[in-house]
Amino acid sequence: MIGDPDAPPKETLDPEILIWCETHNFILVTNNRKSMPKHLADHLAEGRHIPGIFIIDPSKNIGEILTELIIIAGASFVNEYQDRFEYLPLSK
Repeated sequence: MIGDPDAPPKETLDPEILIWCETHNFILVTNNRKSMPKHLADHLAEGRHIPGIFIIDPSKNIGEILTELIIIAGASFVNEYQDRFEYLPLSK
C-alpha cells in the first residue's frame, strides 16, 4: 500500500507509481478512474510495461472488492492483465 514501508510514499505521482509497480512486479489496485488510463498509455508509449491495473468502483465496499480480487487471482493466468487495466467489478 502506498505509504507503507518498502512502498512509494504518499503523494507519489502516478507515473512514478507505475514505474515502481513495473520494477517490483505488482498489480496496481486504484480508484483513480480519471487519470490512470492516460498515465498507463503514456507509460506504455515509453516502452515500459506493468503487470496490470485494476480500477475499482469507489462506491463498492471493501468486502465486494476483496471478493472480486480473490476470484480474479484464482482464475487468472500469469501475465493475463499485463499492460492493461480492468474496471472492477468485472461483472455488474
